[in-house]
Amino acid sequence: MRLLPTLIATVLLSSPVLAHAAGPESQTASGHADILVKSDHSWNGVAYQHYPTTPPQLTVLRLTIPPHTALPWHVHPSPNAGYVLAGQLTIQDRATGKQQTFHTGEAFTESVNDPHRGVSGDEQTVVILTYSGTKGMPTSVPLKGEKSEY
Repeated sequence: MRLLPTLIATVLLSSPVLAHAAGPESQTASGHADILVKSDHSWNGVAYQHYPTTPPQLTVLRLTIPPHTALPWHVHPSPNAGYVLAGQLTIQDRATGKQQTFHTGEAFTESVNDPHRGVSGDEQTVVILTYSGTKGMPTSVPLKGEKSEY
């Protein structure tokens, strides 16, 4: 009876159906990766300090902003990066007045605990945002008296 599990495993692993589970035309090869953004600081030059010491939780959002819209002033408690799928996004730093515009196909890194906001252009803006936080940590925190960013 001890041979039965081994025999079953041998039959299943040698099965032509399982041997070609990825498809008879599939081949093993590496993909091509373009680094869109890689940075140790945010778009406005503020260096990232450290990650929280609790287990990480990644969050990926698709944010859609109507044309000619300024998001409320807010901060992010953890590092994050964005990619503009459509339109353009101008990020404004509240303290310095510095701003930078990112267009379709461009990636950016956002600041941590630095009040800022995003402003869309003449068309709807769609951004993919990836946050590197921890369980229970918000991705965005509005400044006092401001609405939520999303």
